[in-house]
Amino acid sequence: MQVLQKLGTTDHPDLLAGNRGFEDAGIFRIDSERALVQTVDFFPPIVDDPRWFGRIAAANALSDVYAMGGVAKTAMNLVGWPKDLDLDILGEILAGGLEKIREAGAVLCGGHSVSDAEIKYGLSVTGLVHPQQWWANSGAHEGDVLLLTKPLGMGPVSTAIKRLKTGVIDVEAAMVQMATLNRAACLAMAELTVHGATDVTGFGLIGHAFEMAEGSGFVLELTAAALPVFPGARDLVASGVTSGGCSRGKQWFGPRVNLGAGVDPALADLCFDAETSGGLLLSVPAAVMSKAQQRLRDAGALAHTVVGAFRARRGDEPLLQLA
Repeated sequence: MQVLQKLGTTDHPDLLAGNRGFEDAGIFRIDSERALVQTVDFFPPIVDDPRWFGRIAAANALSDVYAMGGVAKTAMNLVGWPKDLDLDILGEILAGGLEKIREAGAVLCGGHSVSDAEIKYGLSVTGLVHPQQWWANSGAHEGDVLLLTKPLGMGPVSTAIKRLKTGVIDVEAAMVQMATLNRAACLAMAELTVHGATDVTGFGLIGHAFEMAEGSGFVLELTAAALPVFPGARDLVASGVTSGGCSRGKQWFGPRVNLGAGVDPALADLCFDAETSGGLLLSVPAAVMSKAQQRLRDAGALAHTVVGAFRARRGDEPLLQLA
């Protein structure tokens, strides 16, 4: 954030979402009916299996389009590859990514690779959305409820995989979750009112939820007991397994969050920890909550849980409450 501040903001009449407000993707209006959704994301391997890594990295990159309410149309591969490493491994990674691009209904157009000391893979993705119907992360209204569409816990789970401490978790189930597109959850909300949205990724639940609260100007009350958690993830955190995102999240967001005295410390740390290819956070009016949950169930979303609600701020209280 400190570096991005040096760039200032870009102002253009057709730039509907840019580097102001830390949106998940850029939105650029083409005409009265269409706007481009543009995003890019890549990272080093978080699992050992190259094809699963490709699937997960691609799903993570595609997620930003769905977090804006858009439809993915094209994708381009981004690769960093050690010059002496077997190219058959790269072929498996790219094959996994292509599976997810096709599942998204998008088209692979090409890509770019560079020699790198560390493996890196991801996508640049372009999608479409209506210029007046995209989802901002700052759009929540007072009285809205917040839905989460995937269980939490991929930060400690991916760290456990790296440290070979996976005894309490189902690694294949975790890879399936991380590789699950947010496409179905996004489509399930068609024709329903969505005031605000984001996906839960590098800043963790706390970080992305705080962005929604700060952007809307309302207090967001998260209910700890309602949070869906991947089996075994809380036990990992309790045993000391977290990613580096946990400590960074606590350092940056901790002073601006009110943690209830009764919140389990392991669950609190899990909420601060980074997520890989996490679910959508959807701010919807309470009146459509039940219909939204049913549509998410019917679409096969991994979670369809009400995890919080937005209310007016009282004085200078913290904008995010976890109780």
